Amino acid sequence: MKITYYGHATFGVEVNGKHLLFDPFITYNELATQVDVNTIPADYIFLSHGHQDHIADAVAIAKRTGATVVSSFEIVDWVGKQGIANVHPMNTGGKKTFDFGWIKCTVAQHSSSFPDGSYAGNPMGFIVSTSDKTFYYAGDTALTLDMQLVPKWAKLDVALLPIGDNFTMDYKDAAMAADFVECNKIVGLHYDTFGYIKIDHKTAVEYFKEKGKELILLPIGESISI
Repeated sequence: MKITYYGHATFGVEVNGKHLLFDPFITYNELATQVDVNTIPADYIFLSHGHQDHIADAVAIAKRTGATVVSSFEIVDWVGKQGIANVHPMNTGGKKTFDFGWIKCTVAQHSSSFPDGSYAGNPMGFIVSTSDKTFYYAGDTALTLDMQLVPKWAKLDVALLPIGDNFTMDYKDAAMAADFVECNKIVGLHYDTFGYIKIDHKTAVEYFKEKGKELILLPIGESISI
């Protein structure tokens, strides 16, 4: 399984011959100027919630690639009104098998609205289980005891967790979340993009190391194989 970081909370995951794209926000991310949004592959696009910094490039990429957009009913309806017919609506607690494996939608303690302020359904995270690897993309969330359910559903190889604080949990809460989901290999997301969420990389990485865990902070445009 190959994970590529496109900045902020945007990741591409290549697994079982399919390209899964999470929360595409590249065009308006000033830190991601080295990424060409028009070359990003996608067979599936997963949207955790409706905030602009998670859906800004979703429609354009879906139109270019023909990818299936998977998200809440409200977000799927929203992209459908913009000409995207290849969609799959889900909601918190739901599970579905696709051609790469199965996914389960998890609770995310956050908010969700479209750029115009209208309601965008419940925010969520995704457990993705395949015959190769299994991972958890938490989306934007606070630390929540619901995370303790994750290992009852799946044994994780890696977890992608927010660490930037202010809008989501910080790196200390993320280390606790790693305990809850029973996974010691963590890839950080939702940090540095805006002034509110800038972090000290060295301090965060060292904190995880002290807890016997690994925090991976990928440079934008870089990949890692798990």
